[in-house]
Amino acid sequence: MAKHSEGEEYLSGLQKSAILLITLGPERSANIFKHLKEEEIEELTLEIANTRSVTPQVKDAIIDEFYQVCLAQQYIAEGGIGYAKELLEKALGEEKAMDVIGKLTASLQVKPFEFVRKTDASQLLNFIQDEHPQTIALILSYLSPAQAGMIISALPPDRQPDVARRIALMDRTSPDVIKEVEKILESKLASLVNQDYTIIGGVDAVVEILNAVDRGTEKHIMENLDIEEPQLADDIRKKMFVFEDILLLDDRAVQRVLRDVDNSDLGIALKGANEQVQAAIFNNLSKRLASMIKEDMDFMGPVRMKDVEEAQQKIVNIIRKLEDAQEIVISRGGGDEIIV
Repeated sequence: MAKHSEGEEYLSGLQKSAILLITLGPERSANIFKHLKEEEIEELTLEIANTRSVTPQVKDAIIDEFYQVCLAQQYIAEGGIGYAKELLEKALGEEKAMDVIGKLTASLQVKPFEFVRKTDASQLLNFIQDEHPQTIALILSYLSPAQAGMIISALPPDRQPDVARRIALMDRTSPDVIKEVEKILESKLASLVNQDYTIIGGVDAVVEILNAVDRGTEKHIMENLDIEEPQLADDIRKKMFVFEDILLLDDRAVQRVLRDVDNSDLGIALKGANEQVQAAIFNNLSKRLASMIKEDMDFMGPVRMKDVEEAQQKIVNIIRKLEDAQEIVISRGGGDEIIV
């Protein structure tokens, strides 16, 4: 989180963006939305909905920061970074000018662990499995969710929750630490030019990773976090969807999901579900189909937990796919959440 220069309030980039859009008004914000990705629009919409009172001083400071960044972009386009730095130093002073330039140039730097992202996950596991959990968490934070999910699934079960917790709690890591870890992995990456802190990890990062792992790993990590970091576990759970969260769907959404679910998978998945989940499913099936699936469940007898988890994960994947396609809406974060 970034501390605001004009007050004691700490604001993330997402919070600043939401406040900026609120300040600019709906018409200008709508034009900005046209240039954003769907997931960015969704994040901003929810953040705007959850934004309450903001002081005039904070609004003015965020507008000023936005203006400075826009000005710096214009100067860089006209004469390069050196030219922009010279003009901004005259207007803002050396420290503030470097801060603005840093924000713009950070995205131009080579991302740390670039070589790692091109490495097979099974090979990478051999490199890092014996490292300190904090080192593993740092590396996984820079990987794609699919890569990180494969690696965290392959770690010993007793290490998985610790690594996930460290990813979620990770906020900022200095370039020196990143460079040192890169050296350990014998990276030939160019050193980071910009010495500003790099924002990585966080709840969103661990949610993406957990969404990519198998159901058993996900449950194991979340159960441990429930004990060690209950508030963090709650924050993560609000942003991800697990099989039991089918109760968050309305009847129409459940019916849409069931159209894409294989009946054999449904029967196995429900063998390990609680009564509430079973009722939510059966109430949205025809009496004939519900009766048939119940008979199948009785007939199949005991089922391995691994098979139950795999069947549940298939259904969760269908739900996530339908949500991505905006065919269904998942109500996350409690009753105060507003979806526009």
